[in-house]
Amino acid sequence: MDETTVRLLCPECTKNWQASPGKLPESAEMFHCPNCHATRRTAEFMRTDHDLQTLKQLG
Repeated sequence: MDETTVRLLCPECTKNWQASPGKLPESAEMFHCPNCHATRRTAEFMRTDHDLQTLKQLG
C-alpha cells in the first residue's frame, strides 16, 4: 500500500518536498523548514488546499 504524502513549500526559501501527514505537527502548530529553519504554522507550508485538507484529516 502506498503511503499518503502532502506536498510542502517553504514560503521563505521555496524548498519543495513531501512528507507523511502523520509525521508533521498539526496545522496550527509551529513547524521549522529543514532547509532554512524558517518557523511558521504548519498550514503555511502546505502547497495547496488539498494538501492542507489531507494534513487535517490524516495528521
